[in-house]
Amino acid sequence: MKAKIVMIGPTESGKTVISNFLADATDVSGGEYHPTQGVRILEFESGSLNLANRSMIAEVELWDCSGDQKFDECWPAFMKDVSGVIIVYNPDQASHERELDTWYNHFITQQGLKDSQCIIFGHHRPNTSQAVRVQIPSQMTRVNHVQTNLEEESDQVRADFNLFLSKVLGAISKRQDQEELSIIQ
Repeated sequence: MKAKIVMIGPTESGKTVISNFLADATDVSGGEYHPTQGVRILEFESGSLNLANRSMIAEVELWDCSGDQKFDECWPAFMKDVSGVIIVYNPDQASHERELDTWYNHFITQQGLKDSQCIIFGHHRPNTSQAVRVQIPSQMTRVNHVQTNLEEESDQVRADFNLFLSKVLGAISKRQDQEELSIIQ
């Protein structure tokens, strides 16, 4: 199976760092911030996933999208044939919390995606407190929201991503089964 996952959110929220981590890609920035220009596409195989009580590996196409609003004309192309969306923000920046509504409305609601096709990563930079209490907009309360810190809990971040990916692939599989049934009938 193959899944196209779009990673979106405000600038400087950690999207590229998380994308590189999940794809086991090398970060060549040396720790300096270099904003993504448009989109970076990383392709990799997932770890072992549990799907319908079967172990499987999926092909993942991860689109690390710029958070700069000047690329908003590209957003429809980012969303073509998308399987799931990861919204990343930095909970230590109040402006990011306020932007969650915008990202959710454009990339989930307007695209007709289900909440199960979305996960929110509150990404903490190294050596910052995770005690931040974030007020998630009411329309997003059913979306899985996890706090991430790659320095201290990288295994948990990967586990959260794999669980999300399993749900997304389950939805893809269910949709394919329904399409096949409708053809037969």
